[in-house]
Amino acid sequence: MTATVIERKWHTTAEVADMLGFGLSKTKMLVLTGEIRSVKVGRNRRILPTWVDEYVQRVTADAEGWAA
Repeated sequence: MTATVIERKWHTTAEVADMLGFGLSKTKMLVLTGEIRSVKVGRNRRILPTWVDEYVQRVTADAEGWAA
């Protein structure tokens, strides 16, 4: 019998805050302002891993622009 590993398809705001090393309030503000994309599922917000990656890439690209 083989075990099937199910990878997470999306994250909660709290999980994203932990991944980024931000506080929950800052992460919620980034979600509310649209800087981090999210979808509403019932009463909760969910964030795809690729959306977290997009945010990090955008922020680092902006930082590299300042260094030039």
